[in-house]
Parts: sequence; C-alpha cells; structure tokens
Amino acid sequence: MTDVAVFVILMILVLGLGFVMAHRRQARHRESLEEWGVAGRAFGNWTTWFLLGGSMYSAYTFIAVPALTYGVGAVGFFAVPFAIVTAPLTFVLTTKIWSVAQRHGFLTHGEFAGARFGSRPLSALIAVTGILATMPYIAVQLISLQAILRTVGLGGELPLLAAVGVVSICTFRSGLRAPALLSIVKDILLAWMLMTAVLMVAMFGGWDTTFHQAGQRLPAGLLLPDNGQLGFLTLVIGSALAIFAYPHALTGMLAAKDRATVRRNAAALPVYCLALALMALLGFFALARGVTPLDGDLNTVIPRMIHEYFPPWSAGVAYAALSIAALIPAAVMSIAAANCFTRSVYRPYLRPGASPGEEARVSRWTSLAVKFGAVAFILLLDPTYSVELQLIGGVIILQTVPAAVLGLLTNWFHRTALIIGLLTGLAVGVIMLYNIARVDATGRVVEAHFGGSSWSLGDGRTIYVGIVALAVNLLVTVLFTALLRLAGVPSGPDATRPEDYDSDADDPRLRRLDALLDGLPRDEKTPIP
Repeated sequence: MTDVAVFVILMILVLGLGFVMAHRRQARHRESLEEWGVAGRAFGNWTTWFLLGGSMYSAYTFIAVPALTYGVGAVGFFAVPFAIVTAPLTFVLTTKIWSVAQRHGFLTHGEFAGARFGSRPLSALIAVTGILATMPYIAVQLISLQAILRTVGLGGELPLLAAVGVVSICTFRSGLRAPALLSIVKDILLAWMLMTAVLMVAMFGGWDTTFHQAGQRLPAGLLLPDNGQLGFLTLVIGSALAIFAYPHALTGMLAAKDRATVRRNAAALPVYCLALALMALLGFFALARGVTPLDGDLNTVIPRMIHEYFPPWSAGVAYAALSIAALIPAAVMSIAAANCFTRSVYRPYLRPGASPGEEARVSRWTSLAVKFGAVAFILLLDPTYSVELQLIGGVIILQTVPAAVLGLLTNWFHRTALIIGLLTGLAVGVIMLYNIARVDATGRVVEAHFGGSSWSLGDGRTIYVGIVALAVNLLVTVLFTALLRLAGVPSGPDATRPEDYDSDADDPRLRRLDALLDGLPRDEKTPIP
C-alpha cells in the first residue's frame, strides 16, 4: 500500500497547489478572456517550455503510445517521427501565427481564418470543428487517468469524475496559469519516473534482451511489415499536420511574451521526443516481461508494469506523474476549446456586444462542459487502443488545415471554397470512419463501426483516413476557388497585412485590433495605425 499512499499524498499536494494558484492574485485584467485564456500573453522561456511539454506531451505519450507498441509492435512508433517532423513546422508556422495574433488580439485559429479570408461563418465552422476534434483528444487523457486509477484500486467512474471535477475547479478561476505551474511539477516527477525506468530495463538485461524476448511474444514480430509502410507514413504525415491545427497547441504558444520565446521553445521541442521514444520502448519491455493488462485493457500496461517492477514508493511517484500528465492537457484543451466557442460563436452570433468579463465567464463554463462532454466519448466509443481516439480527432481537425495553417502562407483560397472543402472533407472522413470495423486477433468483427482510423485498401495495406479526407478537402477547395475567381465572385477582405506576420512584442505598430474586428472596448490611449 506504500505506492497508493505516496500517490494519494502527491496528488493532494499537487491539486492543492492548483487551488492556491486558482486563488492567488492575478493581473489587473484578470476578468478578461485574454488573461484567463492565454495568461495575458506574458509567459517567459521556462514557463512556456513546461506548458508546451505539459499540454502537447500528455498521457497520450505515456500511456496510449506504449499500449500500442505492446499490442502491434513497430506501428506504434509512428508517434516518434511525427513528433520530430512537427518541430520544424512549429518553428516556421508558430512564429507567424503568434505575430499576427499578437497584433490583432486573436486567441484561436478560427479568429485568424475569419479575418484572413473575411468570413465569420468560416471562423465559426473552424471553431466548432476544433471543439469536436478536441473532445476525443481529452477522452484519451481521461481513459489514461482511469487506467491509472484502476491499477491503484480505484475502479469505476466516480474516481474519474472526481479527478476531472477537481482539476476543473482549479482552472475555472485561474485559467491557463494553473496548468502552467502544475506542468513544472509534472515534468520533475516524470523525469524521476523515466530515470527509474531506464535503471529497471538495465537490471533485466538491457534493450537487447528486451527486443529478443518481446519479438518472441508478438506473433507478427516487432518490425513494420512491408504492407504496413503506407499506413505508417500516412499516420506520420497526418498526425504532424493535425497537431499544429489543434486549438490547445496554439493556446500554449500564444501565451509566450515575444517571438524569441516562441522560436526558442519550438527549437527545443525535439528534446521531448527522447521521452516519447523511451515510453514507446517501454511497451516492448512490458511485452518482454509478460506484463498482463488489467481485465484485458491495454491502457493499463504501463501502470501494471510500474506496479510490478518499480519500488513501491517510486511507483507512487510514477502514478502521480502519469495522472498529472493526463489532467494538465485535459485542462489546457478544454480552455482552448472554450476560447474557440466564445470568440467565434458566442460573441459574433449570440452577444456581439459582450464585454471582456462576460467573455471570460462564458469560457469558464464552456470549459467545464467540454471536459465532461469528453466523458461521453469514453462511453460511446470503445476502441482497443485509446490512441485511436486521438487519431479520430485528427481526421476531424485536419480539415481545418487549408484555412488555419495554409492561410498563414497565402490568402489565395476563396472563403466559400474553404467552407465547401471543409464540409466535404468532414463528410468523407466521418463516412469512412463509420464504415471501419474493428476485428480481434482471430479476424472476427467485434465492432461494426468506428473501429479505427485506418482504411483497408484490400491488399493488406491501410491508409490513414485523415490524409484521404484532407486530400479531398484540398482538391475541392482549389477547384472551387478557381471556378469562383473565374466567375468573378469576390472573396472576403483580408484584415491582415504582410508585415503583421513578422511583428514582435516591441513593434511600435503593435495594436490589437479588437475594436475593429470584434467590437471590444479599446484603450483610447493607444492609437490605431
């Protein structure tokens, strides 16, 4: 029971710290959405580093990925190259979105796309798509947390709901500041867990012995089969494009105080890939040692391995680290989704004259709804691997790439074409996902619909649905843009300017154009250029 005692004590201390953060004095504009949603855009290098690590390297990294390598071998390593590919994309694209968002006061991809292409409906559509895609990603975190709680003897739905409720209270008042502070604690605990894991592997013969024994236990072998290369490659490309389009990825970057902070953290993100690769390898170690998942739930593989091979007190530390790694991203994701709703749906369509304080209140309550709404994904969908929930969310969020990501590079696309392309991509993606069946090891169909995110080509090869849907989306968008421009149909006005994408915090031209774009009260002392 030592592990449970250490786990409970650490969780009480960490969540207590969250409560303290929730009630400490905040900035002068603490009732504004800008303060609650992106912490006043004031985070420096270290805080931004820990926040990005806490939100983007989540329980998906530490629970779902090793569960996948445990079950199917090398395919589970798609997460490592996709994380590496993401780093240079982030370095190039995030500085642009940070600058234009800082200059115009944007908090979400939807706001940017709406201003870039002159379309409020496009902004709202991207916001709703982002919310829908974020919910299954939050569900991955909650499934992982549930697996940890079950391992320590806290089964059922009540402990999960209690944990979600506590972290919701912590972030309800303080917004992004509480997850940022808790991310520091989380990384310290995770560093200890990873060092313990490395020592554990060394004590049992090292990686050579691990690979040999794991290969004997996995019928299909550890290596990627020849007919698995297409599926692997499309998973890597699709996931790399999707991660940048998620609302929570943007939220962490927008909290940085200047472009230099964004660039330094984007350049340093590959360091986290080392932890991701190690966790994927631990799936092989658990397989080699014959770790048995609890009740057949592969998400319990890593918690069960920790229970069996870590010293009891160190196991308690690891449980706490993994639990915090689930709760922090869930909090950040819910904040980002709430920002999407408030800025692109509530204010433009429901309350055009909403004050900054009203925006913050609406986002707080929306963030609660998003967290508990994600629980529905756990109840409605029961995939073999929780990573499939994230991949299904990736299919959805990928459809915002033409407007939200490519829009940083060009405004050539027509706003109507972007809407048609997005809706077409969503329709194709959802129809394909609906028709994917899940089969067990014997080939028997155990789930008729939504059984995964990889579409079978009939010859043993698969392809990630998100890539197919995005290709259709881009084709439709380009085709309709060309037709609309040939027909002389005017596109929306671009509210951004080329120099906006290079502005910095000390740029004398800096002026958040809330008054022009969104109708917020503006500071009369700050001139509009």
